Amino acid sequence: MRGRRGDRMTINIQEHMAINVCPGPIRPIHQISDYFPRRAPGPEGGHGGFGEAPARLAPLALGPPAALRGATTPEDGAEVDSYDSDDATALGMLEFDLLYDQASCTLHCSILRAKGLKPMDFNGLADPYVKLHLLPGACKANKLKTKTQRNTLNPVWNEDLTYSGITGDDISHKVLRISVCDEDKLSHNEFIGEIRVPLRRLKPSQKKHFNICLERQVPLASPSSMSAALRGISCYLKELEQVEQGPGLLEERGRILLSLSYSSPRRGLLVGIVRCAHLAAMDVNGFSDPYVKTYLRPDVDKKSKHKTCVKKKTLNPEFNEEFFYEMDLSALATKTLEVTVWDYDIGKSNDFIGGVSLGPGARGEAWKHWTDCLQQPDSTLERWHTLTSELPAAAGALPSA
Repeated sequence: MRGRRGDRMTINIQEHMAINVCPGPIRPIHQISDYFPRRAPGPEGGHGGFGEAPARLAPLALGPPAALRGATTPEDGAEVDSYDSDDATALGMLEFDLLYDQASCTLHCSILRAKGLKPMDFNGLADPYVKLHLLPGACKANKLKTKTQRNTLNPVWNEDLTYSGITGDDISHKVLRISVCDEDKLSHNEFIGEIRVPLRRLKPSQKKHFNICLERQVPLASPSSMSAALRGISCYLKELEQVEQGPGLLEERGRILLSLSYSSPRRGLLVGIVRCAHLAAMDVNGFSDPYVKTYLRPDVDKKSKHKTCVKKKTLNPEFNEEFFYEMDLSALATKTLEVTVWDYDIGKSNDFIGGVSLGPGARGEAWKHWTDCLQQPDSTLERWHTLTSELPAAAGALPSA
């Protein structure tokens, strides 16, 4: 607007607003809510009259708001954590407890509750349940699952799920995967989010409480198509898998709890088949019909075979059966106890699930269990052992029934 020299220039309100609001060059906007901050009700937070508008809008013309530049005012500082667009809680929160009992080799998982889950159904709700898996490991063999809570985004479970046969070695290198899913009766269940907890974070006999945001599944794509963060996660998971499946380490097929005791009065070895945990599934229904066989090698007379009864449709059978081998302690020191677990099938050959050998040629916990038994006669020693996919040569040559 032009005026004569010496005259005071006047600008109407429309031109004043246009000058102050004009943003100039386009700048990236991180969150649209930053340009419209919500203020607490009160004298300072209330909306002023029309005359205040230029003063409120003037900072926007100069660039991003103060919250984005790192500076905060007393009014804005109270609202920094109140934005609804935070992606960290987009899938919800899960609260649970973990406790590792070293004496009984059990891992107790208490699934408590979830809050603010992502809606998965047309009604804006979900039918959530929780699944547990131990990684690395066969998913079907070690899967535990809670009940389903219907039509809620804030489910409360308060369920205790227990893993048996968890050794100190498992605590050092295994990871517990906790997944929250939505159950659909007419279609496939939908994945909501997951949490992965390295068991090495747990201390024996000390309950640890967690209240963590759910995360999306980590896609293991090719390194060239991943960001630096995802490449790091992918490399970590691959290294973990290589450690688990390194040279000389066979695939795990479950666990078995054995008790050994050399009886001096009876002059023989008492072998107890107590139970198995998270065996590999061998049948199409996702279960097995397991039984256990034992041999004491070398077996010249072929009379050392013992077999338990068959437990139907289970991956965690309890046997509680004992077998006795009459033998002097000196002769037993040269023997090897072979324990194999099988899946019983009608009308065809039984499937081998896994096995373990205890004797002078064994390694690790199997060798220690055998040695302790010979050195501590008349003492009952119970230990968990990992079943591997290696079929003993002698057992493989024998009929599987």
